[in-house]
Amino acid sequence: MTLQILTANRLSDGISVWYDVDGLWNESIARAEIARTKEDAARLESVGKQAFSANLVLDVNLIDVEENNGFIRPLRLRERIRAEGPTIDYVI
Repeated sequence: MTLQILTANRLSDGISVWYDVDGLWNESIARAEIARTKEDAARLESVGKQAFSANLVLDVNLIDVEENNGFIRPLRLRERIRAEGPTIDYVI
């Protein structure tokens, strides 16, 4: 199974958040809880559905990640941009 984490956007301000190891929605992907089994993924999916129903978050998804030396990195570019920010520097 591919490693997965639960991501969403916070309803109050639209900021990207990840469900963390403490059971909270965190702005840092570094603390995200990693689903290593199908059972873990199913539990995280349930957590996401409950948070969506409670109007805490929207656009809830399990995303595929890799873990390297303790660092979590999304596999898809879209998710890396959400975690790390734009791919270009803005000049002001």
